[in-house]
Amino acid sequence: MSRPFPEPGSSTDVRGLFLRYLDFYRRTVDQKVRGLSEAQLRSSLLPSGWTPLELVKHLVFMERRWFVWGYLGESVDSPWGDGETRWHVDEVETVDALLEALHVGGDRTRRIVEAADLSSSAALGGRFTVDGERPSLAWILFHVLQEYARHVGHLDIVRELADGETGE
Repeated sequence: MSRPFPEPGSSTDVRGLFLRYLDFYRRTVDQKVRGLSEAQLRSSLLPSGWTPLELVKHLVFMERRWFVWGYLGESVDSPWGDGETRWHVDEVETVDALLEALHVGGDRTRRIVEAADLSSSAALGGRFTVDGERPSLAWILFHVLQEYARHVGHLDIVRELADGETGE
Protein backbone atom coordinates (compact mmCIF):
# COMPACT_ATOMS: atom_id res chain seq x y z
CA MET A 1 0.00 0.00 0.00
CA SER A 2 1.57 3.27 -1.11
CA ARG A 3 1.47 6.19 1.28
CA PRO A 4 0.93 9.72 -0.01
CA PHE A 5 4.00 11.88 -0.38
CA PRO A 6 4.06 14.52 2.42
CA GLU A 7 3.44 17.69 0.43
CA PRO A 8 5.01 20.64 2.25
CA GLY A 9 2.25 23.14 1.45
CA SER A 10 2.80 26.57 2.94
CA SER A 11 4.43 25.38 6.16
CA THR A 12 7.31 27.41 7.52
CA ASP A 13 8.18 24.67 10.03
CA VAL A 14 11.45 23.56 8.46
CA ARG A 15 12.28 21.18 11.31
CA GLY A 16 8.87 19.55 11.00
CA LEU A 17 9.22 19.24 7.22
CA PHE A 18 12.58 17.49 7.53
CA LEU A 19 11.22 15.08 10.14
CA ARG A 20 8.03 14.31 8.18
CA TYR A 21 9.99 13.60 5.00
CA LEU A 22 12.47 11.36 6.85
CA ASP A 23 9.59 9.47 8.46
CA PHE A 24 7.94 9.08 5.04
CA TYR A 25 11.10 7.67 3.49
CA ARG A 26 11.72 5.24 6.36
CA ARG A 27 8.14 3.95 6.06
CA THR A 28 8.59 3.62 2.30
CA VAL A 29 11.81 1.62 2.75
CA ASP A 30 9.92 -0.63 5.18
CA GLN A 31 7.05 -1.11 2.72
CA LYS A 32 9.33 -1.82 -0.23
CA VAL A 33 11.41 -4.51 1.47
CA ARG A 34 8.55 -6.18 3.36
CA GLY A 35 6.98 -6.98 0.01
CA LEU A 36 9.97 -9.08 -1.08
CA SER A 37 10.61 -12.76 -0.46
CA GLU A 38 13.60 -13.87 1.61
CA ALA A 39 15.41 -14.85 -1.59
CA GLN A 40 14.69 -11.47 -3.19
CA LEU A 41 15.89 -9.65 -0.05
CA ARG A 42 19.24 -11.44 -0.15
CA SER A 43 19.96 -11.43 -3.87
CA SER A 44 20.73 -8.67 -6.32
CA LEU A 45 19.05 -7.81 -9.59
CA LEU A 46 21.58 -5.08 -10.33
CA PRO A 47 25.05 -5.10 -11.90
CA SER A 48 26.47 -3.30 -8.84
CA GLY A 49 25.53 -6.34 -6.76
CA TRP A 50 23.88 -4.84 -3.67
CA THR A 51 20.84 -6.53 -2.14
CA PRO A 52 17.77 -4.87 -0.61
CA LEU A 53 18.81 -6.01 2.88
CA GLU A 54 22.26 -4.54 2.36
CA LEU A 55 20.68 -1.23 1.42
CA VAL A 56 18.53 -1.23 4.58
CA LYS A 57 21.60 -1.92 6.71
CA HIS A 58 23.45 0.89 4.95
CA LEU A 59 20.61 3.29 5.81
CA VAL A 60 20.69 2.22 9.47
CA PHE A 61 24.41 2.95 9.72
CA MET A 62 24.25 6.08 7.57
CA GLU A 63 21.65 7.75 9.79
CA ARG A 64 23.50 6.83 12.99
CA ARG A 65 26.79 7.98 11.48
CA TRP A 66 25.42 11.44 10.70
CA PHE A 67 23.30 12.16 13.78
CA VAL A 68 24.87 10.23 16.67
CA TRP A 69 28.54 10.04 15.71
CA GLY A 70 28.48 13.16 13.53
CA TYR A 71 26.17 15.75 15.06
CA LEU A 72 26.30 14.65 18.72
CA GLY A 73 29.93 13.55 18.55
CA GLU A 74 29.18 10.38 20.52
CA SER A 75 31.44 7.39 20.22
CA VAL A 76 29.75 4.57 18.31
CA ASP A 77 30.93 1.05 17.61
CA SER A 78 31.84 0.58 13.99
CA PRO A 79 30.44 3.84 12.54
CA TRP A 80 31.07 2.51 9.04
CA GLY A 81 29.77 -0.90 10.09
CA ASP A 82 27.95 -1.39 6.85
CA GLY A 83 31.29 -1.88 5.12
CA GLU A 84 33.98 0.33 3.75
CA THR A 85 33.62 -0.80 0.15
CA ARG A 86 30.37 -2.79 0.04
CA TRP A 87 27.41 -3.24 2.31
CA HIS A 88 27.29 -6.65 4.00
CA VAL A 89 24.48 -8.49 5.78
CA ASP A 90 25.26 -11.63 7.78
CA GLU A 91 23.06 -14.68 7.23
CA VAL A 92 21.62 -14.35 10.75
CA GLU A 93 20.47 -10.75 10.22
CA THR A 94 16.76 -10.53 9.41
CA VAL A 95 14.60 -8.03 7.63
CA ASP A 96 12.58 -7.54 10.84
CA ALA A 97 15.69 -6.78 12.90
CA LEU A 98 17.13 -4.39 10.33
CA LEU A 99 13.82 -2.55 9.90
CA GLU A 100 13.46 -2.32 13.69
CA ALA A 101 16.95 -0.79 13.84
CA LEU A 102 15.97 1.64 11.08
CA HIS A 103 12.91 2.83 13.01
CA VAL A 104 14.71 2.96 16.38
CA GLY A 105 17.39 5.07 14.71
CA GLY A 106 14.67 7.30 13.27
CA ASP A 107 13.21 7.81 16.75
CA ARG A 108 16.67 8.79 18.00
CA THR A 109 17.07 11.20 15.08
CA ARG A 110 13.73 12.81 15.95
CA ARG A 111 14.79 13.36 19.57
CA ILE A 112 18.12 14.85 18.47
CA VAL A 113 16.54 17.21 15.94
CA GLU A 114 13.74 18.31 18.25
CA ALA A 115 16.24 19.23 20.98
CA ALA A 116 18.62 21.29 18.85
CA ASP A 117 18.79 24.46 16.82
CA LEU A 118 19.01 23.74 13.09
CA SER A 119 21.84 26.26 12.73
CA SER A 120 23.97 24.61 15.41
CA SER A 121 27.16 22.87 14.32
CA ALA A 122 28.08 19.24 14.80
CA ALA A 123 30.14 18.50 17.89
CA LEU A 124 33.88 18.05 17.79
CA GLY A 125 35.29 14.69 18.72
CA GLY A 126 33.11 12.19 16.89
CA ARG A 127 33.05 12.19 13.14
CA PHE A 128 34.37 15.74 13.00
CA THR A 129 37.70 16.67 14.54
CA VAL A 130 38.39 20.00 12.82
CA ASP A 131 36.30 23.01 13.79
CA GLY A 132 35.90 24.36 10.25
CA GLU A 133 34.61 21.03 8.92
CA ARG A 134 31.60 20.73 11.22
CA PRO A 135 28.34 20.98 9.27
CA SER A 136 25.17 22.48 10.69
CA LEU A 137 22.29 20.29 11.78
CA ALA A 138 20.26 21.68 8.86
CA TRP A 139 22.99 20.57 6.42
CA ILE A 140 23.06 17.10 8.00
CA LEU A 141 19.27 16.84 7.75
CA PHE A 142 19.35 17.84 4.11
CA HIS A 143 22.13 15.36 3.36
CA VAL A 144 20.39 12.46 5.12
CA LEU A 145 17.09 13.32 3.43
CA GLN A 146 18.69 13.21 -0.03
CA GLU A 147 20.40 9.92 0.87
CA TYR A 148 17.03 8.40 1.77
CA ALA A 149 15.36 9.78 -1.35
CA ARG A 150 18.11 8.39 -3.56
CA HIS A 151 17.95 4.93 -2.04
CA VAL A 152 14.16 4.78 -2.02
CA GLY A 153 14.43 5.38 -5.76
CA HIS A 154 16.83 2.45 -5.96
CA LEU A 155 14.34 0.27 -4.09
CA ASP A 156 11.61 1.38 -6.50
CA ILE A 157 13.69 -0.01 -9.35
CA VAL A 158 14.47 -3.25 -7.50
CA ARG A 159 10.79 -3.83 -6.70
CA GLU A 160 9.78 -3.21 -10.30
CA LEU A 161 12.41 -5.66 -11.52
CA ALA A 162 11.54 -8.22 -8.83
CA ASP A 163 7.76 -8.29 -9.01
CA GLY A 164 6.49 -5.43 -11.16
CA GLU A 165 5.40 -3.17 -8.29
CA THR A 166 6.13 0.44 -9.13
CA GLY A 167 6.69 3.42 -6.86
CA GLU A 168 4.93 6.73 -6.86
